[in-house]
Amino acid sequence: MTKQSPPSIIALDGPAASGKSTLGNKLANSLGYLFFDTGIMYRAITWIALQRDMNLKDEAAVTELAQKAHIDIRPPSKSDGRPCDVVIGEKDVTWDMRGSEVDANVSVVSAYAGVRKALSEQQRRIGLRGKVVMVGRDIGTVVLPEADLKVYLDASAEERARRRYDELITRGEKADYAEILKKVIERDRIDSTRAVAPLRPADDAVIIDSDKMDVEQVFARVMELCR
Repeated sequence: MTKQSPPSIIALDGPAASGKSTLGNKLANSLGYLFFDTGIMYRAITWIALQRDMNLKDEAAVTELAQKAHIDIRPPSKSDGRPCDVVIGEKDVTWDMRGSEVDANVSVVSAYAGVRKALSEQQRRIGLRGKVVMVGRDIGTVVLPEADLKVYLDASAEERARRRYDELITRGEKADYAEILKKVIERDRIDSTRAVAPLRPADDAVIIDSDKMDVEQVFARVMELCR
């Protein structure tokens, strides 16, 4: 009996804080694939716009920037904790775009329809190379509808807020569970009601509810699907 090779393009979607990045990273490491969390592309565009002192409320200008900027996502070139390299032109900006100013502005940029369309095309270009675990909110529905395996990782808002709260406390930061829950619910509302590529599972996605599962159990389930 011939051994079946794992799916070449894996799309991993789901709401904010559902554990997609942790799972995607683990999966990519295990398969020897590129881990590509598409949210970093929105961070990259936000970072470029901030570097140029652009008005982030100017949708047309930010959209034009997204259409012209060439962003590449590559396997990590350094073992400094990065899950991948983010390259703009030929400049490695992997850590540059991790600042709090980008954090504060990325949701404005990622809501623009033109930016989403432009970056979806770039994500698709990278995803079609294969051997990739691509993580986002519209990968299976919009970016790579032909993905070999589509997984929609879900969890209740309460569970996702608790995980984020625990993560912050573990890092020694102050955290308010009620405030985090409020933000998670609001983010869900924005993601699922936006006009362009709203958050929803693809018709042929395998839906995994991780409320009562830990990371290892979710990982084992997805590895089963890969086999």
